[in-house]
Amino acid sequence: MKLKITDVEAIPIYPRLAARYEARRVDLYGIDARTLFRVHTDCGLIGYGDQRVRPWAQPAPDCAKHLIGRSAFEFLNGSLNLGSGLSCALYDVMGKFLEAPVHRLLGQQVRDRVQVAAWTRPASPVQFAAEIRRAAAEGYQVFKMHTCDYHDVFAQTRLAEEAAPPGFRLHYDFNGNRAMGTVLPIIRELAQHAIVGWIEDPLVRGDLEGWRQLRRQVDVPLIMHGMPLGGVQEVILGLADIYMVSGDIGDIMAQGMILAKANLQALLQFEGGTLGKAMAMHLASVLPSHTVHSINLDDQYAEDVTTTRIPVVAGASPVPTGPGLGIEVDEAAVERLSRQRLVEAPRHVGVLRLADGQAYYGRSWVSPASLTGTQEGATRGHSAEIWEDDGSAEFGRIWDRVQREGTIRAE
Repeated sequence: MKLKITDVEAIPIYPRLAARYEARRVDLYGIDARTLFRVHTDCGLIGYGDQRVRPWAQPAPDCAKHLIGRSAFEFLNGSLNLGSGLSCALYDVMGKFLEAPVHRLLGQQVRDRVQVAAWTRPASPVQFAAEIRRAAAEGYQVFKMHTCDYHDVFAQTRLAEEAAPPGFRLHYDFNGNRAMGTVLPIIRELAQHAIVGWIEDPLVRGDLEGWRQLRRQVDVPLIMHGMPLGGVQEVILGLADIYMVSGDIGDIMAQGMILAKANLQALLQFEGGTLGKAMAMHLASVLPSHTVHSINLDDQYAEDVTTTRIPVVAGASPVPTGPGLGIEVDEAAVERLSRQRLVEAPRHVGVLRLADGQAYYGRSWVSPASLTGTQEGATRGHSAEIWEDDGSAEFGRIWDRVQREGTIRAE
């Protein structure tokens, strides 16, 4: 047996977030929770992979012990159901063994550069404009962000458009939580802004006919996150213009090839640090119709376990060319980041101001939808912020009230 696995480590790591997030610790809570997989083999080669996890969902240290004693090559195009990080580590060590980059284990390479998107959690219009300027300065030409009901998407779009250079485009994730009557006028209005490039999950996932009808009525390309019917049925039904392929490596490759045959674009979202981005670059380089951006989280962190980051130039990143993932790991950084702990959200109060001047306080972000009984995006002209504990008597008084009563109207 060649390349026998002798041990698999699942190591919780907590890299510090980028300095710009110091004032947004509530928004970004949990993004610093990641898992590094380290796969040891009988020939001394080690494979690495990482993934973002929910703070409460770090895998058990022995979660992959059933792989020990087997060849890493048994898991080509496999399904492990343990997240992308373990698959990355297995492909990394296989590529190192063969002295070949991972993309050669996946298929024929069709591109050596991949468009990439910057990312952040839902941000106020002013914060979003600052993120756009940051991303453009770092070489990005696309930015993905989830919308939310406590920030006005039209105000976000106006300020983003003012901040962005020509040709910069937004990928909005609409969270899959609305009905046609709510989302259709929103998309039609947003479509008047040249910066709006894509809308992901505009409708609830099960409204298949709604997806078909919406696609006929708007000009902005629609993205479906995942292919819940398996891939073929989504294509036959014509539900979206672009599909975000997901799952284990075998699922991603199968879905990507289905889309290529149907002349539909595939899009990857790989959540992790530089190792995860490297895997995404290898995958996107062999998927024929991955001609849109890849979404990765490496721009969220001030530090990582790798010795370098993958650059972004003219909106795209190169596919690594070295053996395996083509990225070196700094074991001293692994040790340091494994000793760090999750940054907890500070004590805070949410503040919501509606267009009519009414203001509300809550235990955290205050949802306009919960106050008005409408869906996300139906309320306009509002603003929201987080009030962190500043030690004042007024903060203490409001914080005590919302802990007892929940959301309250300002006096």
